[in-house]
Amino acid sequence: MSTRRRSTADVPGLVEKARAGDARSVARLISLVEDASPLLREVMAGLGKAAAERTDGGAHIVGITGSPGVGKSTSTNALVGALRKQGKRVGVLAVDPSSPFSGGALLGDRIRMQDHALDPEVYIRSMASRGHLGGLSWAAPQALRVLDAAGCDVILVETVGVGQSEVEIASMADTTLVLLAPGMGDGIQAAKAGILEIGDVYVINKADRDGADQVRRELRSMLSLAERPEGAWKPEIVKTVAMTGEGVDDVIAALDAHLAHLRSSGQLEARRLRRAREEIEAIAVTSLRERWGDVHARTELDDLAEQVVAGRTDPYAAADELLAGIGD
Repeated sequence: MSTRRRSTADVPGLVEKARAGDARSVARLISLVEDASPLLREVMAGLGKAAAERTDGGAHIVGITGSPGVGKSTSTNALVGALRKQGKRVGVLAVDPSSPFSGGALLGDRIRMQDHALDPEVYIRSMASRGHLGGLSWAAPQALRVLDAAGCDVILVETVGVGQSEVEIASMADTTLVLLAPGMGDGIQAAKAGILEIGDVYVINKADRDGADQVRRELRSMLSLAERPEGAWKPEIVKTVAMTGEGVDDVIAALDAHLAHLRSSGQLEARRLRRAREEIEAIAVTSLRERWGDVHARTELDDLAEQVVAGRTDPYAAADELLAGIGD
């Protein structure tokens, strides 16, 4: 009992230290999020107050997605360096077991990250996707709130790279950056994966290789076919060589231009409202499932399933009966 009370009392202090930029407190808060701690409600309440006091509109959340092998981790590393040169505090949420941020990369990748890992103005956190099909950990939205409360100007979210299901990043980010590379059939694959519908900025990495210009032409052609309302953002295409830093400043300029467009058009608030609605819905559904599991034995669902199969009731009526029982 005494341990629990100490932990509860520590939450306001952790939130306050995180707001002041204490990296250890940020890490502890994200751990509470990942572990679905009983203290999570108190944590989120404290973070909500911190977010309300920000006068700059909060962190710019940039989702970085693309097929495995296009250089997501190297590009993220280069973007962090460019943003730090601008004096911005950066958060990195890497949901990718093969990422150097999660320790699953080659030694060379780990060495390249040392400068950022030791930078007090950069928060790097890896999160396991835990089988979540969208390429993002279920805890990612709450982890983003922690990084936002810590005063990050930009938060980079690097996804797992699992193909079509990766489009989930679009609902979580203010700006979605899609990485492609020549020689991987990415022009055609992009259309198949549906990422042409979600990208705000397209980056053709490894542009020093043959075929980069062809990928760019294919992208331009495909994007020109998309129907966009008047005044809508037209996705930019940038070529980079992330390993050397070539073109990275152009990517930063494109991200800034998209953020400015979101603000001037009112789309930034619209995206964040949609994100909050989805987060609330996910929490409510999870809570409903847990409540049902606490109140009802699994046999009740089995009984209803048998009635549906036997034709004695229909799925909608069975669902109504199940939900009615939860309120008892």
